[in-house]
Amino acid sequence: MSTLQEQFEAAVAESKTLPERPDNMTLLKMYGLYKQGSSGDVQGERPGMTDFVARAKYDAWAANKGTAQADAQQQYIDLFNDLKG
Repeated sequence: MSTLQEQFEAAVAESKTLPERPDNMTLLKMYGLYKQGSSGDVQGERPGMTDFVARAKYDAWAANKGTAQADAQQQYIDLFNDLKG
């Protein structure tokens, strides 16, 4: 049985080959869980109002603040498996 870290890395790699592109809200959720699972709590300042994409990504990551990295990794894996079917 592989470790949680190995499962997380495999899910991240496989997520690029999903047959259908998830909707934007799902992609943001995956991004937030990925960042939390790989880097921990959000860092840096929130981007300004004019940078919509960076601001949405920052907010998605910030939504997971306080979640343990292992929990975020497991949530990412679970979400990926749901999308994969």
